[in-house]
Amino acid sequence: MTTVLSIQSAVAYGHAGNSSAVFPLQRLGVDVWPVYTVNFSNNTSYGSWRGPLLPASDVWEVVQGIDDRGVLDQADALLCGYLGTPEVGQVILDSAGLVKERNPRAVFCADPVMGDVGRGFYARPGIPEFWRDSVVEKADIMTPNLFELEFLVGRTTSTLAEVVEAAAELRARGPKIVVVTSVVGEGMPDDVVRMLALGDDGAWIVETPLLERTFTGSGDLTTAMFLAHWLRDKDLGGALGATASIVYSVLEATAAAEHRELRLVAAQEDIVAPRHRFEATRLS
Repeated sequence: MTTVLSIQSAVAYGHAGNSSAVFPLQRLGVDVWPVYTVNFSNNTSYGSWRGPLLPASDVWEVVQGIDDRGVLDQADALLCGYLGTPEVGQVILDSAGLVKERNPRAVFCADPVMGDVGRGFYARPGIPEFWRDSVVEKADIMTPNLFELEFLVGRTTSTLAEVVEAAAELRARGPKIVVVTSVVGEGMPDDVVRMLALGDDGAWIVETPLLERTFTGSGDLTTAMFLAHWLRDKDLGGALGATASIVYSVLEATAAAEHRELRLVAAQEDIVAPRHRFEATRLS
């Protein structure tokens, strides 16, 4: 059975971080060990929330406790996303190193959550630099959106070819696989959403219809679904297409229900058998 150690935030109400990733992974048959970095009442898009931001030392204690059971060699991957502090980021790097020490075949999958087009940076000061200077060289898979990719490589892009070049530059710095979400640029219609994946077998792209609203937690879902399918088949194009199919189907169900939070439970069949299917195409 595929096993993932997932170190992320958690919310009691709604879906973000581990609360967006764990159930879909389990629905795909992945055994998940969730470790929380925050335990909030709800995601921060509501403007107010309650609950603790967990100290880095407490997060590390939980990881060490799992290691005390002698089971970390069973972990196929470590998954992480939003970082509250650089200190928690360092714990995640230490955890990735420990997992790889116990199982050298394990992969480190990092979603460098820090900002987005139109919003700019929303991560705390020092977090973007931590991703760029400390995580990139350690990660095996990274899933930035276009805004985050441009920050990580230090330049903007205006065409699809330039996005591919930027992803290749990021890949040369560390991650073997780079998945770029929300790809836009000159000559690309704005009524679709694009994801690009770059790996040893070239560049792949997939498009889904644009849904005119914002979905909190969709990035966490995207990274988790890509990781699960990549671990299962090691097929880059197949994993990208499967991810797009799942995520679009869940988001479409959420929009149809006119609900603010992802309808992960109500739309759980879309995780294993998406109603809408999209195929990735090879660019190179």
